[in-house]
Amino acid sequence: MTNIAYADLESRFRRILTLRDAGEILHWDYATIMPPGGASGRADQLAELEAVRHGLLTAPETGDLLAQAEQTGDLESWQLANLAAMKHMWAHSTALSEGQVTALSRASSACETIWRTARAEADFAAVLEPLEKLVELVREGAKAKSDALGLSPYDALLDEYEPGGRSADIDAQFAVLEDFLPGFLNQVLDRQAQQPAAIVPEGPFPEAAQRALGIQLMEALGFDFDHGRLDTSLHPFCGGTAEDVRITTRYDENDYSSALMGVLHETGHALYERGLPTDWRYQPVGDALGMATHESQSLLIEMQVCRSRAYLEFAAPLIAQAFGRSGPAWQPDNLYKLLTHVKRGFIRVDADEVTYPLHVILRYRLEKAVIGGDLKVADLPAAWNDGMEKLLGVRPPDDREGCMQDIHWYDGAWGYFPTYTLGAMTAAQLFAAAREAQPAIGKGIPKGDFKPLMAWLGDSVHSLGSSMSLSELLTRATGRPLDAAAFISHLKSRYLPD
Repeated sequence: MTNIAYADLESRFRRILTLRDAGEILHWDYATIMPPGGASGRADQLAELEAVRHGLLTAPETGDLLAQAEQTGDLESWQLANLAAMKHMWAHSTALSEGQVTALSRASSACETIWRTARAEADFAAVLEPLEKLVELVREGAKAKSDALGLSPYDALLDEYEPGGRSADIDAQFAVLEDFLPGFLNQVLDRQAQQPAAIVPEGPFPEAAQRALGIQLMEALGFDFDHGRLDTSLHPFCGGTAEDVRITTRYDENDYSSALMGVLHETGHALYERGLPTDWRYQPVGDALGMATHESQSLLIEMQVCRSRAYLEFAAPLIAQAFGRSGPAWQPDNLYKLLTHVKRGFIRVDADEVTYPLHVILRYRLEKAVIGGDLKVADLPAAWNDGMEKLLGVRPPDDREGCMQDIHWYDGAWGYFPTYTLGAMTAAQLFAAAREAQPAIGKGIPKGDFKPLMAWLGDSVHSLGSSMSLSELLTRATGRPLDAAAFISHLKSRYLPD
């Protein structure tokens, strides 16, 4: 029996996801090259696209088709997974009215626009009112989704970014890390203090040379510039579409490594997008599995591979050549020491592997408290500073280096932050399994041969799209669901080697 309802759903969702991709390109333009005067019009455009997508998703016939497709049956495994992913999108969308969706989109655009100026001036007061309005809308949406999905308001937000993700599971994972990391951090810092300091290369490092180096190393990893770009923005990101991936970074001519490692991080995201199953393009099952998986792919490339001593055998000569330098500062051992240097710092995106999870744990707890109504938006700066002092032993000098440093809350992304550290744990578990399964991966990295690694990731992660849960994917690839053991083992072997 032909499942006509399912065929109709595939056509409908192809249109929905095509509209989403159009919005992604508009947002890239907004964040990179759009003149400031275009902000209001762009907010209208994005809100209208969201309204059209929401209307298609929530139309009565969509729900009818989902029910009919499920009852008719006669679907293959990927089609069943696609139907489940469709229902997940539909459930989240029908929980909100069109008015709520457009209000959220407009409020996000307005708040983000003000944040861009206020952040530069460390002026939280300037963005407080639009952020309060945005958070109120986020809370309303969380409550509506909570009622519809039978989840807590925070879990209802989390579930959209990480399908099946629950705060109770995250609390358990983060408790293990919080028990381990502070003492481990002290041990690492003590060990570093007893060793000769690394030689810090002296700048300036021209932006043009940094960009050329980034492109060279992106191409070595397998980035295809026929299907992507590298540009500049205030906050680095990977956006666009699977066929047109847009990476951005920001440059500091006194420190080339910040932009370079950001580029390599975003390249991991881009390679995942490009590796998603082409046969299921513009279907929910063909999308990335969730943000923890997406972040695992960027962190696997940046942290597991590109900050390794083996990678620097390949990359160190290219880095030195890019800036016309030579000498001890540019040797692999010295660059490795610099790239794995651990310190207590204020900025998450510049944090090392040891302190990074503590940044995320803080944000996770704060956003849960805000969504739950236990923390007022106006009290975020003080709560942030207190939390940084408790978890990391430092207190930000101003809000630019404190609660205003990340774009996510100011553009409406609440319930997102824990996926960063879940991604780091996933990356460690996947990379350990990959090297064990394919010895050619470890042998290839010092030579700049990443094809064995990308082939393994393609088979084990990228090509699977959203056809299974993260737990199922990890069990298939590594033999067990997510746990902190591989991540902790990685940190010990890299930062406290025997």
